[in-house]
Amino acid sequence: MTSKVAYILKEARNQGRLTALDYTQAIFDDFFELHGDRNFRDDTAVIGGIGKLDGRAVTVVGIQKGKNFHDNLKRNFGQPHPEGYRKALRLMKQAEKFGRPVVTFINTAGAYPGKGAEERGQGEAIARNLLEMSNLKVPIIAIIIGEGGSGGALALALADQVWMLENTTYSILSPEGFASILWKDGSRATEAAELMKMTAADLKNQGIIDKIIPERGYFSREIIQLIKTQLMDELAHLSALPTEQLLEDRYQRFRKY
Repeated sequence: MTSKVAYILKEARNQGRLTALDYTQAIFDDFFELHGDRNFRDDTAVIGGIGKLDGRAVTVVGIQKGKNFHDNLKRNFGQPHPEGYRKALRLMKQAEKFGRPVVTFINTAGAYPGKGAEERGQGEAIARNLLEMSNLKVPIIAIIIGEGGSGGALALALADQVWMLENTTYSILSPEGFASILWKDGSRATEAAELMKMTAADLKNQGIIDKIIPERGYFSREIIQLIKTQLMDELAHLSALPTEQLLEDRYQRFRKY
């Protein structure tokens, strides 16, 4: 495995990275958080609410990791339960009703695989998000800010545009899981990461993502301002498209894979 890929994998998982809530509060004005899926409970691994970008209301949803051990326990280490995905979908459908664009921030190793999550329909919740997002009649931009693992990430990434920070990853499962399946040896995760082509540069070359956001440290004001400026530009462009073209372009974007 190349040292570059090893470095990116380590950086993507670094606990010092800005969280979804950090980006949300820095980029959007007057953000207020909404809670609950109106069915079971509030999942603190998923944050969501409404804020303003250049004076325009935007719905923001993110997968939230903790900044220390106790915070990670509260956030379930950024692994959402089905109620987290259902909360996200509730907010996205609300955004569609009121004509608000949607921005998602993604950082998860994957959806929570526990017994309770499976009993409450984890697979159905992810599949429902994919179905509904494919036909959501407002612009969607998804940004990978750390790990983008498996269907747990994809459930918030079926978007008109998918961006990645420079030192992040996006893949069908964790490299440890990949190595365990391919070689029955999870310790070969770094070797698996090389084969998986999971870095931003690899995925941009394959046309899977649309944009790479350069990184200059975890707390760089330049990163925040760059994301904010590009969100304003891209959301203005996507919002100007007729709804039929927006949905057709989204359909064709994923059909090309």
